[in-house]
Amino acid sequence: MVQVLHPQSRPRIGLALGSGVARGWAHLGAIRALSRHGIEPDVIVGTSIGAVVGGVHLAGKADALEAWARALTKVRMISYMDFRVRNGGMIGGRHLVDALRENIGELRIEDLGIPFAAVATDLVTGHEVWLREGDLIDAMRTSFSLPGVFEPMEHDNRWLVDGALVNPVPVSVCRALGAQMTIAVNLNADIIGKERRAGAPVPTVAGFDLLNELQQGEESSKPSRIGTLARRLFRREPTHPSMFGVMISSLGIVQDRISRSRLAGEPPDVHITPRLGNIGLFEFDRADEIIAEGEAAVERVLPDLHDAISIFGQDMHVGDN
Repeated sequence: MVQVLHPQSRPRIGLALGSGVARGWAHLGAIRALSRHGIEPDVIVGTSIGAVVGGVHLAGKADALEAWARALTKVRMISYMDFRVRNGGMIGGRHLVDALRENIGELRIEDLGIPFAAVATDLVTGHEVWLREGDLIDAMRTSFSLPGVFEPMEHDNRWLVDGALVNPVPVSVCRALGAQMTIAVNLNADIIGKERRAGAPVPTVAGFDLLNELQQGEESSKPSRIGTLARRLFRREPTHPSMFGVMISSLGIVQDRISRSRLAGEPPDVHITPRLGNIGLFEFDRADEIIAEGEAAVERVLPDLHDAISIFGQDMHVGDN
């Protein structure tokens, strides 16, 4: 039975949506499951893909994002990436931004209705930067600027890159924005699950062989629009990872180690950990199973969620007395 919580009977809830590239589709499932059980956050903070899903959700376009994600194939995914080696990255990101603007329009963070922040990193100082006002899509684009992959973004005379370098699961930001209880969705906790696909000689996270999969799949009958640079980046030998796979998997290691460190010092009140280790960080085309696991991860911790809300709600009333 779904338990709907009265606003006055619960604490102010902060939802920290972590980084994880393609695994971020799990945030869509997690948010849906939380809502189904009457748990609506009062503060949302996201890092990288977490900023994208959180921002789109608050803009009221989560269903459109989910439909788009479920329809992605490898070829469609590549078509959104304007590959070019210049300006500090291999991908400009303009096609992705255009797709977001087409669906969201011009929307500012301060108009979202509840506090929201996208976490980024100052490329010069290494400082953590919280984007709390201004153009929503610019903030999301800045937060997912993977170093070396996407071009960095200039903001207030600072060059900013992906927030995963400093705060992959932004629990601390939720608390700073007034959350009395924090729920974290950590996409990088499932190290044990980094398994191989059946018959594959290298781990899934090493990257997929784009050309080989296109030749074997339904996309093989369609004209290829994959450029030379993309082919070189994604191509791999049968027993070796691709260049892109090495880059993205290395970023995953960094995210995991930083996440462990930050969460040890700033633990959330409820920790949601989807089992996504078997999902390559750039396998955006596996949205169906990623979203389903996001929902399942919430169901696994549902008793903890309701217990925490009850306890923090009691503490809040005691403080009022």
